[in-house]
Amino acid sequence: MIPSILPTYNRAPLSFVKGEGSWLIEADGRRFLDLGAGIAVNALGHAHPALVAALTEQAGALWHTSNLYQIPRQQELADRLVAATFADTVFFTNSGTEACELAVKMVRRHFHDAGQPERTDIIAFEGSFHGRSSAGIAAAGSEKMTKGFGPLLPGFRHVPWGDHDALHAAIDDNTAAILIEPVQGEGGIRPLPDQCLKGLRALCDERGMLLILDEVQCGMGRTGRLFAHEWAGIAPDIMMVAKGIGGGFPLGAVLATEHAASAMTAGTHGSTYGGNPLGCAVGCAVMEQIANAEFLAEVSRKAGLLRQRLEGLVAGHPEIFEEVRGIGLMLGLKCRALNADVVQAGYDALVAIVPAADNVVRLLPPLTITDDEISEAVNRLDAAATQLETA
Repeated sequence: MIPSILPTYNRAPLSFVKGEGSWLIEADGRRFLDLGAGIAVNALGHAHPALVAALTEQAGALWHTSNLYQIPRQQELADRLVAATFADTVFFTNSGTEACELAVKMVRRHFHDAGQPERTDIIAFEGSFHGRSSAGIAAAGSEKMTKGFGPLLPGFRHVPWGDHDALHAAIDDNTAAILIEPVQGEGGIRPLPDQCLKGLRALCDERGMLLILDEVQCGMGRTGRLFAHEWAGIAPDIMMVAKGIGGGFPLGAVLATEHAASAMTAGTHGSTYGGNPLGCAVGCAVMEQIANAEFLAEVSRKAGLLRQRLEGLVAGHPEIFEEVRGIGLMLGLKCRALNADVVQAGYDALVAIVPAADNVVRLLPPLTITDDEISEAVNRLDAAATQLETA
């Protein structure tokens, strides 16, 4: 008999009932250090006072009206994002998956209205993850996500990660855009080198294509800049954002230049919930905390401390770990042991980590994690590795 919740998740046997900063409290009272942050969602940790206050105040005033009307907090958040980024305009969604859907539509409508309707193809990369909608799984193209779901949305070409020759060979007169994550998350914490991101920007300019960046997981301060592409000194035409932007409240966005978005006029897209007063009140509070130089400098400093400690962990457990990879507080441990076993040993040591492809475990702690919590987290990972060595 099928359970009341559709069984599409392989859930850990843990039931967390409360969160405090970097900590999760299980129903039985155990306290776990959270190095997953809801898969890079709880950027300011659990129950951050500013987010609780923003949500509570808005909940007492107005929850929802729909986008039939002006939404002042939505306008405020859009203005903040435009002021802090490359973008001229913003559309709010509820998730990264929805952001992907709009990004694809925006690209194709752009070229349609520019008199080039044949330009519909989007180049994406092996190991990518862009959500689980029809467009998202078609963009990723992996058999794991597409098997059994019938005809895929056409118009995507997939090239191997880091294969410049294959990328150039995939471009033709029908190519509209390149879609890429500056740091692959699900794909195993693989940062794109700055020179490659600069090269993609130059290639798109040369061939009249649009550059779409998926910063759903790597954005909102996680790399030590507000958005990861800033390290390369370039700007996309379209960017997908979600996860950290809501700090735990479901919120996403598509940011775009006026040029890329000019064809998205009234009636071309919409959302019932996207950008509602609750979500945007929290989003404004998140931006107030994250989008300042002092906060981001602290992220980079703590990232250096965590990486240094993790390098020592890898050196101390060469049979369990192979290397540290990533940038900022978006780090991965490439494992020699099975990553699922490392995750389970982490649970036993009361630390929550997240698996990824390429036999990697992801470390995506709240950006507010303290130095003492970093030390405690690595101590618990050390205990997990020792457990595996002696098993």
